[in-house]
Amino acid sequence: VQLQASGGGLVQAGGSLRLSCAASGRTDRTLAMGWFRQAPGKERELVATITWSGGYTSYADVVTGRFAISRDIAKKTVDLQMNSLYVEDTAVYYCAQRAYGRSRFESWGQGTLVTVSS
Repeated sequence: VQLQASGGGLVQAGGSLRLSCAASGRTDRTLAMGWFRQAPGKERELVATITWSGGYTSYADVVTGRFAISRDIAKKTVDLQMNSLYVEDTAVYYCAQRAYGRSRFESWGQGTLVTVSS
């Protein structure tokens, strides 16, 4: 599966942004989709995940209550709605796919930059 992330940009603290990830190719082997982020000088971290069939979600503590992940199976898209953004949310955001039988997210999009200004 190929993934294309979009929707990043510059936003003021307290604002909102919606990221979208479009998948092409076969998605029937998808167990879950996730959004990760990597801030300058920091390691990549998991932001949110959603199971492809059941739509069950999980979030990192730092974004719980502010971010919402959703998916549209027919459109093969996964969105990340980000509200009440902090400067600390500035990072390159990546979407990724975990397939059935795999223990990790192995297919990655190219990343989209989110910059939150104070």
